[in-house]
Amino acid sequence: MIRFEKVSYRYPFQDKWAVKNLNLEVLPGQVVLVTGVSGCGKTTLMRLANGLCPHYYAGEILGHVTVFGEDSQKASVSAISDKVGTLFQDPEDQFFALNVKDEMGFALKVSGTAPSVVNERIEQVSQRLSIENLLSHSISALSEGQKQRVALGEILVSEPRALILDEPSANLDPEATDRLAQELLRLKQAGFAILVVDHRLHWLSHVADEVIVMQHGEIKERGAFAILEDADMRKRYGLREARVEDVRNTLPEKHVPSPILKTADLTFDYERANHHSKLAKFKKLFKGNSKNTNDILLKNIHFEVGSGITALIGENGSGKTTLARLITGLNVGTGALYLNGQQTSANQLLKHTGLVLQNADHQLQMQSVREEIQACLFAAGQSQSSEETIDVLLKTFSLEELADRHPQSLSGGQKQRLVIACALAKNPDILILDEPTSGLDGANMKRVADALREQANRGKAVLLITHDLELLALCADQALRMNTLKRKELFNTENLNG
Repeated sequence: MIRFEKVSYRYPFQDKWAVKNLNLEVLPGQVVLVTGVSGCGKTTLMRLANGLCPHYYAGEILGHVTVFGEDSQKASVSAISDKVGTLFQDPEDQFFALNVKDEMGFALKVSGTAPSVVNERIEQVSQRLSIENLLSHSISALSEGQKQRVALGEILVSEPRALILDEPSANLDPEATDRLAQELLRLKQAGFAILVVDHRLHWLSHVADEVIVMQHGEIKERGAFAILEDADMRKRYGLREARVEDVRNTLPEKHVPSPILKTADLTFDYERANHHSKLAKFKKLFKGNSKNTNDILLKNIHFEVGSGITALIGENGSGKTTLARLITGLNVGTGALYLNGQQTSANQLLKHTGLVLQNADHQLQMQSVREEIQACLFAAGQSQSSEETIDVLLKTFSLEELADRHPQSLSGGQKQRLVIACALAKNPDILILDEPTSGLDGANMKRVADALREQANRGKAVLLITHDLELLALCADQALRMNTLKRKELFNTENLNG
């Protein structure tokens, strides 16, 4: 079990306590859900539970954290990790190998476990998580959702006694999220102690035994999942919905009479991508880059996007992110792009496009939040009145108090809001956003939805890649479905081959 007794924690050079007077326990066979707005202390709570605070993140601690009866201040991080497996918000933070199977067996191999045992556990876990078809793949070829499932698989292969899961549903499609919920139920029945930190609540309605709501480092509410049915309470603490309607099948696929963005014959295959990638050539020197380089992920894709908010929908690994990267020139492929009816290059199109990548860290380079937005304004040639624009964007995304902070010191949700603000700073004709609300609480998810709606009302084209059912219900006007786009490609090819 994991137990907190009157625990407070303060990071170095900080006046405020990150968490204050925490009392909670996670028992074997129990799932505890911790939620609250970004910056409320959830991450620090997790770090205390797995020993990263104070062993890795130094600071002042009051009270006691015990992990299966052992004081976490006296036990080493490695000793705690033998009992407690942690799934980080960014799964890439815990990867060491190039190949999925090697990654899943990495910790066991290092500890000297017999190869037959390693292979047996990998097979069992990969089947439960529906990732057995990924075992021969390169990690770099996976979607973010697939990476998240592989990272969880790696933890389960090591058979810890407790789990700490940080935003485990953030990058998963709804079907994969349902499978995760079923896996947590199985693990709960097997006696695991499970601590889940998540903004998305609905998928845990039949899984969580206790819900803890945090604010300003303190526990404000606790009880069964039913406490989240209180709409006033959710609004008071900026939480997401407890129940969510799946609107994916009801969003229309509309004809676009005057497309702002149009694609024709977009095709992407790994062989072409690897030919242009020095990193891929380097990886071929190592065992594990066994992704079939003849695989064609996208072929002859045609679609049009006009003003409004168009959701690009599809399961993990279906090619949504690859398609967005093709449009903006981040991936090398073939095909034609059109901006307002005129054929253009990906580089030219990018000048008119605000882009939000799935991993916010890939877009943050400056020394402060304010400088990050300012750099985007300068790059877009909009240096005049830049301070006023920056102030408006900081206020829109509730970043005013963080303006002088280094971007890498922000929480995952704060980084996400910052890169969205940077994309809007360009005043682009097209916005392409890849899972923009993956780490956002309810209040900030609504801020993003409102900002996207404002852009759509101004005649902008918004292409929204998301698995977030709440965001879809709030703001999507129409949908492009990856399975439909691929079926159209197949139909056209069959007709041509006649």
